[in-house]
Amino acid sequence: MNIRKTILIRVYVAFGLMVLFALTVFGKLLHLQYVDGGEWRAMVDSLTIQERGIEAARGNIYSNDGSLLATSVPEYELRFDAMSIPLEESDVFNSKVDSLAARLSAHFKDKSSRQYLTLLKNARAKKQRYVLIKRAVSHQDLKIIKTFPLFHAFRDGKKRYPTSLVTVRENKRILPFTNLAARTIGYKNIKGDTVLVGLEGAYGKYIDGKSGSQLMQRIAGGVWVPVNREVEVAPVDGSDIISTLDVNMQDMAQRALEKQLIASDADNGCVVVMEVKTGEVRAIANFTRDKEGVFREKYNYAIAQGADPGSTFKLASYLALLDDGFVDTSSTVDIGNGTYKVPAHTIRDSHAPKKSVLTVKEAFEESSNVGVAKLINTYYGDKPAKYTAKLHHFGLGKPLGLQIPGEATPWVKMPDSKTWSKLSLVQMAYGYELRLTPLQMLALYNAVANDGKLLAPLFVKEIRHLGNTVERFDAKVLNKQIASKEAIRKMQGMLEGVMTEGTGRRLSSPLYSSAGKTGTAQMNDGARGYGQRRYQSSFAGYFPAENPKYSMIVVIRNPRKGYYGGAIAGPVFKELADMIYANDLALHGTLASRKVNTAGTKLPLTLRGSKEASSAVYQALGFNPSNWNTIVQATDSSTKAAPFVETQVKEGVVPDVLGMGLSDAIFTMENAGFKTKIFGWGKVVSQSLVAGTKLKVGTPITLALN
Repeated sequence: MNIRKTILIRVYVAFGLMVLFALTVFGKLLHLQYVDGGEWRAMVDSLTIQERGIEAARGNIYSNDGSLLATSVPEYELRFDAMSIPLEESDVFNSKVDSLAARLSAHFKDKSSRQYLTLLKNARAKKQRYVLIKRAVSHQDLKIIKTFPLFHAFRDGKKRYPTSLVTVRENKRILPFTNLAARTIGYKNIKGDTVLVGLEGAYGKYIDGKSGSQLMQRIAGGVWVPVNREVEVAPVDGSDIISTLDVNMQDMAQRALEKQLIASDADNGCVVVMEVKTGEVRAIANFTRDKEGVFREKYNYAIAQGADPGSTFKLASYLALLDDGFVDTSSTVDIGNGTYKVPAHTIRDSHAPKKSVLTVKEAFEESSNVGVAKLINTYYGDKPAKYTAKLHHFGLGKPLGLQIPGEATPWVKMPDSKTWSKLSLVQMAYGYELRLTPLQMLALYNAVANDGKLLAPLFVKEIRHLGNTVERFDAKVLNKQIASKEAIRKMQGMLEGVMTEGTGRRLSSPLYSSAGKTGTAQMNDGARGYGQRRYQSSFAGYFPAENPKYSMIVVIRNPRKGYYGGAIAGPVFKELADMIYANDLALHGTLASRKVNTAGTKLPLTLRGSKEASSAVYQALGFNPSNWNTIVQATDSSTKAAPFVETQVKEGVVPDVLGMGLSDAIFTMENAGFKTKIFGWGKVVSQSLVAGTKLKVGTPITLALN
């Protein structure tokens, strides 16, 4: 074969291969276009256009008195569409862009007008349609910004131009009362694992609402912009939660607790106030000292901190003894010198006894460890399971089933437990070898106050959507009668005795009765046990004792300036109870039943002033004033009138304001046209101008108060 033929064969083969490759490519193109085309087009669309979710506005959380505890406020991301005005009409754009830059600079004060102008013009030059202007813009700011040039639709001649403003809404969760019950209100955090805290976490399915959707398109730079100005599926806002918390009580609780934590130099503490009949939690405060020494709500000790309750637990031991009929309040126990030897241990009272033989009531009132340990060991020593079964019947052995997450599981040791020892029964008698949260202990005290009915604490009473009730929650009864009515009645009397004769007598008030129990416990420090001498001080009780409305527990951990429950936790109970009593007029009874003006000879003196205002006050207090023109001062309580002198005011005539209070005196003088100068405080005892004198309007007058 000659060279020419060889070359031709090679050329033909190469050409044939090229034709075959071209046909293959063409065939593949036809296959992609007509066979797989639909699938690939859908894939392309999915990469450039996606349906993105739009977060719904979360529902609000309200307090029992209607105050807003948590809400969502809209925040906006502002974007600029530089091509909303066509390029061929740039003169319209240029006529307004300078003014827009100046308005943005003046409003946000973060850039000069020249910097804003450069940003806007560069976006126009690059034909950008989604340029970031500002993040986290409030709704009020947005309303103002929408009035700026180019940021609202406008007409130029006969032509109408759309807005160049593109807004992206986000919802920001805020607490109007900042740290008020912050841990109980809680939050819902989704970063990797879902963290549910407080009411926000527990009722997320109601609060969250239903997300909407909007088509978004990816443009140059990987930025996603809305395809349409309006959303495709609008989000549905969440439902509102009506909590049981009372803003005023919560504020009082936090202030009282924080003050005592600082005064006692403690690590942390909590206080819970609950309504006896309903189980509704009116206040719950938890404070932890941080590294800077500031107390903050970082952990919900009231529901999550299980620990040895100490002497507040003695209520359970004595209630078991009373309910089983082993003792009565008048039964006696010999505590000797305040020590009680048991195998490998000696139980001691915190203070030397005044006498060696005490009644059961006295032993409880004086919080004798020896007394309760001896009684429990005497009557349950050979049948400890009967005692622990009683504790479980009281509801102490299982969780309360709260409406918010995080409740610690209680632990009441049983005789068949691997850790049960010869000491367990007597240690449990006065609150050791147990793990209970403050709220679990409060539930027991509340049950005693509630004549034996054990309720699960309630944090949410209602769920509403658009003002309509979706679901209502009532108190959950865990045990209709934890003990006999007789045992409960005797236990109530013993709790009252603590406040009148025992360790809580310094905490009682002359205005209302109360019942409760002090508690002091050494804190277990893990592997180091109880050797570190760290204490938990507590107080649990309720008020008024004769008709309980509120129950309360206070727990303060590791105080360094004292540690007895009556001295550390008790003052918080008293201060908060006093404030609640002062603010809850329903606790004061009717006017007829109040011990007002016990002397009975004179009505209270009343300062002179406005007849209309005084009449309203007298009627509210149940007085019936008569013959206003002649009454000066009633000295006989038999009269059905109150002391009052009406003051006639004429412009330019000096009025008589002697005997008036400051506000009424100034009001009267100013209405008569005189300029008033004041010295002292109290009621007016002298005036520099004689009453009845006609003088020029604006004349100064001096009033002396005493």
